[in-house]
Amino acid sequence: MVAATCIHNATVFNGFTMMRNCAVLIKQNKIVDVFNESRFKQKTFKEDTLLIDAKGAYVAPGFIDTHIHGIGGYGTDDYSVNSILKMSEILSEYGVTSFIPTLYAAPKDELIQGITAIVRAMGQEKGARILGVHLEGPFLSPERLGVQSADALSPVDLDLMETLWNVSEGHIINMTVAPELKHMRELALYCLSKGIILQAGHTNATYNQMIEGMQVRILHVTHLFNAMSRMHHRDPGVVGAVFIHPELSCEVIADGIHINPEIIKFLLTCKSLDKIVLVTDSLKPTKQKKKPLIANGEEVYLDKCFYRKSDNVIAGSALTMIDSVKNVVSYGFSIEQAVHMASANPARIMKQDHIGLIAPGYDADLVIFNKNLNILYTIIKGKLYHKGKKLCV
Repeated sequence: MVAATCIHNATVFNGFTMMRNCAVLIKQNKIVDVFNESRFKQKTFKEDTLLIDAKGAYVAPGFIDTHIHGIGGYGTDDYSVNSILKMSEILSEYGVTSFIPTLYAAPKDELIQGITAIVRAMGQEKGARILGVHLEGPFLSPERLGVQSADALSPVDLDLMETLWNVSEGHIINMTVAPELKHMRELALYCLSKGIILQAGHTNATYNQMIEGMQVRILHVTHLFNAMSRMHHRDPGVVGAVFIHPELSCEVIADGIHINPEIIKFLLTCKSLDKIVLVTDSLKPTKQKKKPLIANGEEVYLDKCFYRKSDNVIAGSALTMIDSVKNVVSYGFSIEQAVHMASANPARIMKQDHIGLIAPGYDADLVIFNKNLNILYTIIKGKLYHKGKKLCV
């Protein structure tokens, strides 16, 4: 049995900066040291230490997908423990070490089913770790539905919220809401008392309504530009609020369709890098080869992203996190910036202070990729994965 792992001769993006000719030492699922190659050569390792020569490859904190509905033909809309666990297994192939399964708005009984499935899957993962639950609804605006169902929406209902919280056993991490809804302040205060991160999304809020939401710490924004009020010179709306207020952070779907690449580049001129989070918002048929392609109970087709077949409305992305990283690098961002947006930023914003950095004391969740940004290995809690399969070492 391997008691320790040391990855050396690596280019390490630790979440703060880039370090060349570096080594990372892992013991008991934790990062215990980070040091340069010359120190590595001076060290004596026990026989039960696995030494991995990265040969100059990149080592970064594992990617964290905080908004994902499915992958590989498995999705949260199956309301199945098995589907959530299959998502976990598949995601490790794409550099994801942690994720937050996301549930669309749905009737109460279905939401309970979905939350229950996610909670029961936690701790049984054979791949990426499940951090908790992301509720994308049901307290959303009917004017900014996207592909969500109007019948699944609900006015703000504190009793329903408490039921969902209790069913989650305290595992709701983040929740997308429309700040303009009546009684949203009461809901926000309740969520704050439970530590739930609130995100503005599927919202038609005016700029002033967004400011009111910010007062009760609705400070993160779901899939920026999509399903929200546009920026206008007389009312900046939700989009304008993101550009104006430095305290607001936002999700970005970097598939080149949901947001034009030039807008993403422009965003970085207005926002601090640490306020931008890459997400996939990927749907169940992402990387699925068999047809038909079904997402949220409706047939979709793939043309760089998924479109609902019935009306050609964008249904969601077909991204993986490593694709997101590759895309933003192709837009002109540095690899270091891309890694920040895929790991350190989501960890900090979602208050996951045990992951997202390569530093002593942090969980050993890492991704190793080559100069072409192709995944070589994923390490989850110190366990080594290759092409989505756990290696017995």
